Amino acid sequence: MSLIKSISGIRGTIGGCPGDGLSPLDVVKFTAAYAALIQKSVPDGNRTIVVGRDARISGPMVERLVVGTLLGMGFDVVNIGMASTPTTELAVVGEKAAGGIILTASHNPKQWNALKLLNHRGEFLNDAEGKEVLRIAEAEEYVFAGVDDLGTEYINNTYNRRHIDSVLALDLVDTEAIKAAGFTVAVDAVNSVGGVVIPQLLRALGVENVIELNCEANGHFAHTPEPIPENLSQIADLMKQGRADVGFVVDPDVDRLAIVMENGEMFVEEYTLVAIADYVLSQTPGATVSNLSSSRALRDVTRRHGCNYTAAAVGEVNVVTEMKRTGAVIGGEGNGGVIYPSSHYGRDALVGVALFLTLLAKSGKKVSELKKTYPAYAIAKNKIELTPDIDVDAILEAVKAKYASETITNIDGVKIDFPESWVHLRKSNTEPIIRIYSEAATMAEADELAAQIKDVINSMI
Repeated sequence: MSLIKSISGIRGTIGGCPGDGLSPLDVVKFTAAYAALIQKSVPDGNRTIVVGRDARISGPMVERLVVGTLLGMGFDVVNIGMASTPTTELAVVGEKAAGGIILTASHNPKQWNALKLLNHRGEFLNDAEGKEVLRIAEAEEYVFAGVDDLGTEYINNTYNRRHIDSVLALDLVDTEAIKAAGFTVAVDAVNSVGGVVIPQLLRALGVENVIELNCEANGHFAHTPEPIPENLSQIADLMKQGRADVGFVVDPDVDRLAIVMENGEMFVEEYTLVAIADYVLSQTPGATVSNLSSSRALRDVTRRHGCNYTAAAVGEVNVVTEMKRTGAVIGGEGNGGVIYPSSHYGRDALVGVALFLTLLAKSGKKVSELKKTYPAYAIAKNKIELTPDIDVDAILEAVKAKYASETITNIDGVKIDFPESWVHLRKSNTEPIIRIYSEAATMAEADELAAQIKDVINSMI
């Protein structure tokens, strides 16, 4: 059993002893700690929290625990039921709530669930707030309400439709162009909430021919839910048969978008953001942001439009902070996460689908032809395991010193930028490993760069 406590939320496998897996006692403890933080940090006494969940088998059980705990802490709960992460984020703002909790373990397998914690802007808690939740939980510094001060639960099932309507209303979404293109679109939603909302969105956008794969929202994931190539053979085989113009794949909470080309090959998750940014910048020039482990292609495309690109530390909250600082018009992460401030500051696959289809319709190209217009890079993702007694920080400092003649960024681990490639080293917060991401013109070159860095680290050990 596993329980991982971090500033971004609490996630773990269902069952086990308290403090081992994500047991009911752990759900109550961390929900109460979050409520205590909101009590202290929201000055106007706002007592409303939004709760949404994905389709996981454990979802109804965890939902009742979370809702009951919030009521017991004296908060009113707006329960929006089965909804995506971005839908829940929008609902926090729509309800003028003090915060929100999303019950989803994102791309983790079905035995996992999690509490993702939002502030009153519908954005993830920052570092200090997340650490305070963990401290409150550890100290058990929460006080439950008396019988006269218990909260009330309100059911609101309108937010999936409201989310879709907000996407349709975006200035850069052209439903007429999409409808005129006559696309056939395949969707793999891994039997979670995307199976409800993505087909609805597509039809609202004017797509008449939708092929649904794994769109029954029952939580029995048809394949490993992370939307990466090795897990997407079913939709790839369908696309190879020439049955659709484009395929979309989302993770269980619908904040990541992967695209499959008409020939069955992967568009590659890194290029979801690149393509959408290319379209957005062509219409509304401005700054872009992604994290340090994302493809250099976004930087190149941004510069092609005469605009400025900056990199943030890994993590959605860090990307959002940098986007606000630079006034970015588009940003996100290379895992298929698109953040479009004209909608909201959260990764949103619905927004990604609508903007990509608009781009595809207006380009008149096949998806594979569109892909060829972008800089060609390949990312290798490796790790090196260390013994617990090794000082990972010291190793990273030594690597930084060895490559001091190159461009070094150390806001999150160590990133070394070479003229035609880069490598990013980050230590894990949960295990004694160093993650090594490398990018070059080909996968062979990216793998070779990672191997060189591994040799350097091993020599230091």
